[in-house]
Amino acid sequence: MTNDRFTLSTGEEIPILFTTKTGVRNIILRPKVSPKRELHVTLPRWTGESRAMKFIAEKQRWLERIYRKAPEKIKIKPGDTITVFGEEYRLLHTGRGAISCAPGAEDIRPLQIMGSIEFFERRARDKIKEMFLGKVKEILAGVPRELRPSKITVRDTASRWGSCSSTGAISLSYRLAFAPPAVMRYVIMHEIAHRKHMDHSPKFWHQVSELYGPGVERVKTWLAKNGQSLHRYF
Repeated sequence: MTNDRFTLSTGEEIPILFTTKTGVRNIILRPKVSPKRELHVTLPRWTGESRAMKFIAEKQRWLERIYRKAPEKIKIKPGDTITVFGEEYRLLHTGRGAISCAPGAEDIRPLQIMGSIEFFERRARDKIKEMFLGKVKEILAGVPRELRPSKITVRDTASRWGSCSSTGAISLSYRLAFAPPAVMRYVIMHEIAHRKHMDHSPKFWHQVSELYGPGVERVKTWLAKNGQSLHRYF
């Protein structure tokens, strides 16, 4: 695998990762916006990277739309304030290489991030994942026992907010932690409803409404319009 860079009209440079595979007939472009903004390119055998770069140029407008729609990553640092579960948290670093910060507003809750400063963002992400799993379990405690999942997996997926397997295990994107609590709860109830209906039939949506309550369409609309903004960190 080799790499190059693709420059957007904004001046942002997107790393390109080339992979050559036997059996592939055409150049395949896979724009990634999470966890990193990259362009993955699969090449047929004997196809050079120069040909791929021409193809990328031909798809410039399409790529521009994708990366423009997805927010550019915001790099966080000690002292920054972020909104998680609908509440503001001030990120504080404790541990080796700690950076002292001026006291913040008293109404903003502190979120302590431990470890070496060079791993601050990764530690903050891990902390939020841990908090997210705890919130999910709290919400699931109110779900009928027969619908509770056999397993909960927290992931960082770019295209799906959640999934439910035939074995009753659910997978959820931790990025829902950055959404309003009602939106996070909706996605959880959506996946739980699949425990009974593994489709999107009228019976499934009735089950979602029973679990979530009034306002399903409102939170669905919010997620459709604002979902990409949940990828702005890490």
